[in-house]
Amino acid sequence: MNTGIQNQEHHAVVGAGLVGSLLGLMLAQRGYKVTIYDRRSDPRKGKAIEGRSINLALSDRGWRALEKAGVADRVREIALPIKGRRMHDLSGNETFQAYGVGDQCIYSVSRSGLNLILVKAAEEHPSLEVKFDFISTGYNIEDHDGGSGVTLNFKNRPDVLHDRIFGADGAFSAIRGKMTRTNRFDFSQQYLPHGYKEIFMSANPQGGFRISEDGLHIWPRGNFMLMALPNPGGTFTCTLFAPFEGEESFENIKSNGDVMAFFKRHFPDVIQHLPNLIDDWNSNPVSSLCTVKCHPWNIKSRVVIIGDAAHAMVPFFGQGMNSGFEDCTILSSLIDDSKPNSEAEWHSLLDKYTHVRKPAGDAILDLALHNYIVMRDKTGDPEYLIQKRIEARISAAHPDRWKPLYTLVTFSHIPYADAWSRGEIQQAVMNKIMASPDISKNWENDEIVAQAIKLLDAFESGTDTIDRPVPLLSTDV
Repeated sequence: MNTGIQNQEHHAVVGAGLVGSLLGLMLAQRGYKVTIYDRRSDPRKGKAIEGRSINLALSDRGWRALEKAGVADRVREIALPIKGRRMHDLSGNETFQAYGVGDQCIYSVSRSGLNLILVKAAEEHPSLEVKFDFISTGYNIEDHDGGSGVTLNFKNRPDVLHDRIFGADGAFSAIRGKMTRTNRFDFSQQYLPHGYKEIFMSANPQGGFRISEDGLHIWPRGNFMLMALPNPGGTFTCTLFAPFEGEESFENIKSNGDVMAFFKRHFPDVIQHLPNLIDDWNSNPVSSLCTVKCHPWNIKSRVVIIGDAAHAMVPFFGQGMNSGFEDCTILSSLIDDSKPNSEAEWHSLLDKYTHVRKPAGDAILDLALHNYIVMRDKTGDPEYLIQKRIEARISAAHPDRWKPLYTLVTFSHIPYADAWSRGEIQQAVMNKIMASPDISKNWENDEIVAQAIKLLDAFESGTDTIDRPVPLLSTDV
């Protein structure tokens, strides 16, 4: 793809991860010369690609960006369809909660596998170069009588002058770090009191999956939970999310015996499928979870941040990568629409990008924190399961009026903030429905559906109101 924009502008993308490599490709496709710099060694060499990491959930917003860049077909080759959640209670019973209707599903993809596809696609473009082992330390804007542009600084390497810098260097972004020294730049970072540790579920002796491969498996246990997503080849990546401190926490699992006792106590049905549990536990670190909010996302026409550098979030709505890819979609569309050829036009474009995407970033960050509580505390709750069944009946009867929050976030392209607002209204309706007498017995009654639509009408018309929740803080979970 080439939009016909041809110019001599040379843009830098800092970070060759998922968002950086995709953005670099999209910029090159629009006629710009692009250099992507990454602090890592080339992941295609040596052992850099062998590390395990949380699998990623790819959904509609992400697929749209991949389609726009022309790489979706390559990614489909490594994507496994995930149709819903498979919930495991303490007694070993399993229930299935579909994500959508019909053939709607999300896809499990390997972070490293996807990154390799995107880096390769980027390097294939003649106007794009990827440079590894370049550790960025910041930038200096050079708009003065002696020159114009922005100088990208590196550790133990010469500075390089570019027309623009796109910071896609993750939650601990060096580019954002320099932006925080700008007057009136707002920044906040919060850590969850929970962390995570990864465990590998090998294939069975026949090379197949040990558990069903069509679902995201969750073992919710109140203040902690175990999750598992399938990989090609019959394996699963399992992730334990738990508090750092407390009675049932990482700090109290100290010995191999503690590990076995913890899993036998809380996950007795899965321990048989983890033959390398002790080795994985001792080899893989406990990692932190943090959220980042900041504003603005651009410094005039010269510097802009994208993806986790702008809105790092916890992984519990499966939208971290998807929202970063949607940043790329929106930014590239703004370039297509305005075809900027002056600094004033670039300044206006990047201001608009911040204006459009900042509310979306805040909304999905709060939604991800909210969904952790849902996944951890509510997905095994019988009352919550009844609510989900009622919502499915309402949606089936009135698909134009009622779409579950998960559907709005995962299977649509409406702004995250609008999805969050709509979800609040629908939850207010469900709070009243679930307070109805004998709802556990009468939930299949058609009158319940009619009552829900009547309540929805009242909220939408303003004759009834809801209390807007205070945005979630990481310490709330």
